[in-house]
Amino acid sequence: MAAQRNPSDHLTLALLSFFLWMPWESGARQIRYSVPEELEKGSFVGNISTDLGLEPRELAQRGVRIVSRGRTQLFSLNPRSGSLVTAGRVDREELCAQSPRCLVNFNILVEDRVKLFGIEVEVTDVNDNAPKFQAENLDVKINENVAPGMRFPLPEAIDPDVGVNSLQSYQLSPNKHFSLEVQTRSDEVQYPELVLERALDREEEAIHHLVLTATDGGTPLRSGTALITVTVFDTNDNAPVFTLPEYRVNVPENLPVGTRLLTVTATDKDEGANGEVTYSFRKLPDTQLVKFQLNKNTGEIKISEKLDYEETSFYKLEIQAEDGGAYLATAKVLVTVEDVNDNSPEVTITSLFSPVAEDSPLGTVIALLNVHDLDSGQNGAVTCAISGHLPFKLEKSIDSYYRLVTHRALDREQVSSYNITVTATDGGNPPLSTEAHFTLQVADINDNAPTFSHISYFTYVPENNPRGASIFSVTALDPDSKENAQIIYSLAEDNIQGTPLSSYLSINSDTGILYALRSFDYEQFQQLQVQVTASDSGNPPLSSNVSLTVFVLDQNDNTPEILYPALPMDGSTGVELAPRSAEPGYLVTKVVAIDRDSGQNAWLSYRLLKASEPGLFSIGLHTGEVRTARALLDRDVLKQSLVVAVQDHGQPPLSATVTLTVAVADSIPDVLADLVNLEPPQDSDTSGLTLYLVVAVAVVSCVFLAFVIMLLALKLRRWHKSHLTQAPGEGLAGLPASHFVGADGVRAFLQTYSHEVSLTADSRKSHVIFPQPNYADTLISQESCEKKDPLSLLDDSKFPIEDSPLVPVSSIFVFL
Repeated sequence: MAAQRNPSDHLTLALLSFFLWMPWESGARQIRYSVPEELEKGSFVGNISTDLGLEPRELAQRGVRIVSRGRTQLFSLNPRSGSLVTAGRVDREELCAQSPRCLVNFNILVEDRVKLFGIEVEVTDVNDNAPKFQAENLDVKINENVAPGMRFPLPEAIDPDVGVNSLQSYQLSPNKHFSLEVQTRSDEVQYPELVLERALDREEEAIHHLVLTATDGGTPLRSGTALITVTVFDTNDNAPVFTLPEYRVNVPENLPVGTRLLTVTATDKDEGANGEVTYSFRKLPDTQLVKFQLNKNTGEIKISEKLDYEETSFYKLEIQAEDGGAYLATAKVLVTVEDVNDNSPEVTITSLFSPVAEDSPLGTVIALLNVHDLDSGQNGAVTCAISGHLPFKLEKSIDSYYRLVTHRALDREQVSSYNITVTATDGGNPPLSTEAHFTLQVADINDNAPTFSHISYFTYVPENNPRGASIFSVTALDPDSKENAQIIYSLAEDNIQGTPLSSYLSINSDTGILYALRSFDYEQFQQLQVQVTASDSGNPPLSSNVSLTVFVLDQNDNTPEILYPALPMDGSTGVELAPRSAEPGYLVTKVVAIDRDSGQNAWLSYRLLKASEPGLFSIGLHTGEVRTARALLDRDVLKQSLVVAVQDHGQPPLSATVTLTVAVADSIPDVLADLVNLEPPQDSDTSGLTLYLVVAVAVVSCVFLAFVIMLLALKLRRWHKSHLTQAPGEGLAGLPASHFVGADGVRAFLQTYSHEVSLTADSRKSHVIFPQPNYADTLISQESCEKKDPLSLLDDSKFPIEDSPLVPVSSIFVFL
């Protein structure tokens, strides 16, 4: 009776055939379309079914659909016609603003072939926007005495279209007084200017109405207009004129207060406000100002205080007449006082230049003083002096005037104001004196740059920080005042990994508080070097810089990554072999893992979670080496399953697991025999069992032969590829099979455990020789680890397979 074929044998052969002959897609095509903007929903864009080589009815059958991320989908598929159509209104200005080209990219997925097609749709501009001014009415005010050729800038119009559809020209309505010129700024933006061609006369025409038109170059042409109203102001072109250039009057000293001395009169030919004249004293000392009273409307001069010959025997008054347009005329009034009297010296501050700049040169005039005594002779001889140790001195000027000038350099940061006392003393006996007091303010200049409290700053920020959070604050001080002490903080322009620094950090220009604009990733970078600038608002501004280092602190946000054993990609189960004769401590394999974190977050420990035979295997806590814990016994089953957990030391800890399969046998026939023995016999007939074993051995021989053929084919393919491309990676062919893998400061040794398979003519006599563990650890530089993905170090295609009777493999995969 023929034995039934095990169904798993058929599945094994099918999987092997699929693995050897399965085709692979090499890349995705790029399909391009062009469509104008502002089309209605459902408008035709392109025949997608023809470009994909499919019939329209096949689109739904093959699962053809649009895949994209981000913006709202602008296009859709019409399954009936097989066309790509618009999903709604497409506005080029909304999508791309002023960009010359507007491209929309998305992908189309053919699910049954697992293939992506890149779609690029160019949205072309149509003239759907007219130029527009921000204000429809513009007011321009011009005096009538403005000379021709004067220019008055006008606001430009805005057109969001691009190319020929954008703003092209300006036009001004015809006018004999004005013309239009268009200027171009450095950013290529055109703006109009109103040019005065002929002089204006308000009496002839007080208001001018102009129309400014902006036109684009699209089809049809679109334009926008703005109404310009030009208002002409009147000019005061006549000055007041006094009836006499000089008025004289003689009065006794005993005239009562309020007595009228005389009336001055000035006339102006202008009308209205420009012809209204007001009177005032001009350059009159305070001592004389209190003696006389001037009516500003009538020009009448009266005595407001008792006159004294000893004080002044002669008064020279200067009267100015001013009209509404600020034209002036002056006249003198000479008053002679007749009599004698005794008085103390008087000090009059004629001019005071306060505040005075602190950088004023020596000899700068601070004040002009008038010192005189109404007495005559020696009693009227007056001397002046200032009290205190001040950086000023008095210099005798003409007549009875003194100048107060700087004698030493001033420093506002040391003394910001001075209380000055000027003492005037006559030559009488006993002498009489008078003191004059005034305060002089020292004006600040920008002579001090802002200074930071530290030479450099540093701060620590944990990664995964919230966006917009404040991370640090810097403070600078400026001993100047007002705007010279107003500090503005800024960050120097810099790039971090090709990205502007301004996308990572910002600073409050007033407070100096720094904010994180994005969440930092320690695995991307560990620190930021920032230069903070503190500038004052002086003219010219002064500034100082300080270095700020932002250290990013690592958090445990990466799970350990297991590099070996790697998950097979062909559907098979990786098996590690252990001979039955293995002694306790025999190295079976090694689990290799890395953690992209740093510090204790990247310290890894290995432990055995689950085992088919508890106590048979152990794993190194820090090495990941799987070793036998005791000698193997005959009762131990062939297939041992181990679940290994890799855990870091972060808070909270993260972990990953991997399942290992260990086959216990001394030779390949033993492995296969044990695998067969795992199946319960279905027939007690001796002949049936013999046939079953023969078939099993034949299948195993075929599988092994196919495996050898596959290895030879891969070697030929790599040899052919290396001669075509001559890739720089050929230098890796001579490296040993073991590699050192490092990730962010964490190092792990990846060891290859080789088994020698000796083949003879009789496949039934093939056997496996288990040598003692062979360690070949090669240290790979940190640069190589950074340039290559750590997982790529385990790819068998990076190492050559030598043609020899012994075939080294990292593990044997048995098709179950």
